[in-house]
Amino acid sequence: MNSDYDVAIIGGGPAGSTVGTLLLKYNPQLRVVILEREQFPRDHVGESQLPSISHILAEMGVWDKVEVANFPIKIGATYRWGKTDELWDFEFIADGVFHPVKRPTKFVGQRTQTAFQVDRAVYDKILLDHARELGCVVREETVVRTVERSGDRVTRLVLDDGSEVQAKYYVDATGHSGILRRAMGVEIDIPTSLQNMAIWDYWRNAEWAVSIGIGGTRVQVLSLSYGWIWFIPLGPDRTSIGLIVPANYCKETGKRPEDLYMEALNSDELVSKLIQNATRENNFHTTKDWSFIAERLAGQNWFLAGESAGFADPILAAGLALTQAGARMVAYTLLELFRKELEPEWLRDHYDVNHRSQIRQHVRFADFWYTANGVFSDLQDYAKEIAADAGLDMSAADAWRWLGQGGFIEHTSGTNLGGCGLLIAKEIVGAFTGEEAPYVIVGKTHFTSDLEGAEKDWMAEMRGGRITRRRLYRRDGKVLPMVGLPAFLIQLLRTERSYSELCRVPVPDLAMNNESIGDPTKVQIEVLKTMEALVSDGWVIARIEPGAEPFPPVTFDFSSVVHANRDPVLARDANA
Repeated sequence: MNSDYDVAIIGGGPAGSTVGTLLLKYNPQLRVVILEREQFPRDHVGESQLPSISHILAEMGVWDKVEVANFPIKIGATYRWGKTDELWDFEFIADGVFHPVKRPTKFVGQRTQTAFQVDRAVYDKILLDHARELGCVVREETVVRTVERSGDRVTRLVLDDGSEVQAKYYVDATGHSGILRRAMGVEIDIPTSLQNMAIWDYWRNAEWAVSIGIGGTRVQVLSLSYGWIWFIPLGPDRTSIGLIVPANYCKETGKRPEDLYMEALNSDELVSKLIQNATRENNFHTTKDWSFIAERLAGQNWFLAGESAGFADPILAAGLALTQAGARMVAYTLLELFRKELEPEWLRDHYDVNHRSQIRQHVRFADFWYTANGVFSDLQDYAKEIAADAGLDMSAADAWRWLGQGGFIEHTSGTNLGGCGLLIAKEIVGAFTGEEAPYVIVGKTHFTSDLEGAEKDWMAEMRGGRITRRRLYRRDGKVLPMVGLPAFLIQLLRTERSYSELCRVPVPDLAMNNESIGDPTKVQIEVLKTMEALVSDGWVIARIEPGAEPFPPVTFDFSSVVHANRDPVLARDANA
């Protein structure tokens, strides 16, 4: 078998298969090998997805295959979290209504706003087989024994059978194992006080907590006084149920993890009802769930992808979203390296800086969730430690300021926070702190852009297998991408405009990326959150002119997206 490739990927999970698939989709001439130590299918934790993954699956050409597998459709999550023990729901769909459509269906309409809850044994095999069909050489049950190097270059991989693999570029997609990361001496940073452990098993014939439309459901995230439980239906008769607790707490109780796990499930009123007729598979697992970020994600001819690059606490279900988003960036970077049209150092640095920032933002938002949870009565000192490290006193204004230390605008021009839309994140902050999260633009009358002291840089716009360089500004650790709506508003506000003038300016299709430009409400919301981000990050100066019309209070109703749980009856049909 040929041992000389263009790209050698260690690890055949979602990170490895995403890199391999996108490489061969856009450059079928590349020779790509994926080396996987196990034989698929195999179980793996991390089953709950975010909608951003669905868009990546569509680009990979594999969304239809995943849809045919009939995984539950994740339309959101039900939480018991915050200052009250009442249940509340978080919806992905903008109007909060999931319309029943016969499955399998296409990636259109409301399905572009949903995610899957996947049985990883099935899901990972679908992705790996898809990469194989596109032309990747997939070698399962193949262990990389040694990563040989010369300085910052990987020179070859030595396999367990003594054979060797050489490539122009190497990708570490081995998850927490970090085989190549460790071999290259890359240290990790742990930017949080959270040091949790996960304990989980799979159950047969557990009831779904909620059944919505055709195949729709929400995951359950249920706080305890000493941790929290996840409840994730993976199919009609299989459910992943896990317990997250601080590692120190598990040690201090003196109990076996399995005993702690069963005690938690049996003592929780909601979960105990859902599993009363269910049976465990006795496929018991434990693992450290410590958030971390690798100190660098790329070298001369190697990249870290997926959880070898970093990991954020699973409270936000961001694991697979970060994994496949980062893997997509690695694939695009490699495609450009082979084209030799852009500066290699810039390409590597852009991936490193951008993806490390994404992981850190998720870690920061996860920290906030833990500090905001008043239900952890047995672990108040633990929560206080996190808050103290963050310098957070839990007022809505200070919480929002702390969360935005790295900026509310991403390199890709999105205005998100830890995977949540900016305005929805404000609603969550308000719910957790018990006071309305501040909108800095409300009450202001005049606006002007301010690029004083900012450094010019470049960002990578990734589309259709190509990276296009776009202008980017940096200042005080924050970024301003000059694409889409942010760029339009910055250019418009080079001359000061009043709020009333802003209301009369039509937003061009290009600024909205041609998405839902015909929907005036969506345009209003996009302008609102982009202006809020621009002012919060200091790219736009807002002031008050007496007698002028002010930016009004936010009137959009997000109660359909973040709302109190309307019907706590188990196994209900919310559309009935």
